[in-house]
Amino acid sequence: MELMGIVNVTPDSFYAPSRVDGTEAAMARIAELRGRGCSIIDIGAVSTRPGAAEVSVDEEWRRLEPVLTEIAGMPADGVSLRSTPPSKAGPLPLMVPRVAQPLPGIPAISIDTTSSEIVRKAYDILGPFIVNDISAGEDDPQMLATVAELGLSYIAMHKRGNPRTMDSLCEYPRGVVEALDGYFTGFAARAESIGIKDWILDPGFGFSKNPVQNWELLENLQAFRHFGRPILVGVADKRFTRTPNPFDPGAAPSSEYAERLAKERGADILRIH
Repeated sequence: MELMGIVNVTPDSFYAPSRVDGTEAAMARIAELRGRGCSIIDIGAVSTRPGAAEVSVDEEWRRLEPVLTEIAGMPADGVSLRSTPPSKAGPLPLMVPRVAQPLPGIPAISIDTTSSEIVRKAYDILGPFIVNDISAGEDDPQMLATVAELGLSYIAMHKRGNPRTMDSLCEYPRGVVEALDGYFTGFAARAESIGIKDWILDPGFGFSKNPVQNWELLENLQAFRHFGRPILVGVADKRFTRTPNPFDPGAAPSSEYAERLAKERGADILRIH
């Protein structure tokens, strides 16, 4: 299993210890996560917690740029990332399950953004990285084409609405598992038609799902295995992990329990704080 460690260059992300203020703090956080075995570092500059305010692309980039510039100078197997021109860099390999161990140099980088403009700017600095898009291309009509053009790996997450409306959009008349299966069937067709080859499936725990629905998805992760894609699970400190799991009423709810359940149910990548 891969571990993805979270670095939030934001003042308001819901989990305070994941926030960093400035490049030095971000690099220290990356070093800490690497020491904990994270093979992917996920950097975000816009909070998506319930009720979070909108952030302009300019502000998102102002927060991201200095951190990405610093990362670009880190040695990867003895070679600075700046020595590989982005135009000549190939796509990252698809993340597949393996034991994640701290390795020399830089880990894989993912950037948590819904903006194709941010993707292009980041690519100019880093070359290939993983795009972590909580909207699966729905918030920016240019996103999927940009990812395909640059040959990037892509995380497609399910959500409805935005941080200000998502808690009111939890109705799934045919059931949440069937609804997400249909959603990712549609996304798979779009990805294939536009030329995205490497993508990762994220059910979007905590996004437009109530606690029971979140537990139901977690219990039924195997239902998405037929897509043949790695499954990413991010449950750390989500609100539902403080509520009882109706499918396992004897278990004490916690983030640790939810993460253990994710592993047991077949998650390939675990997004951790």
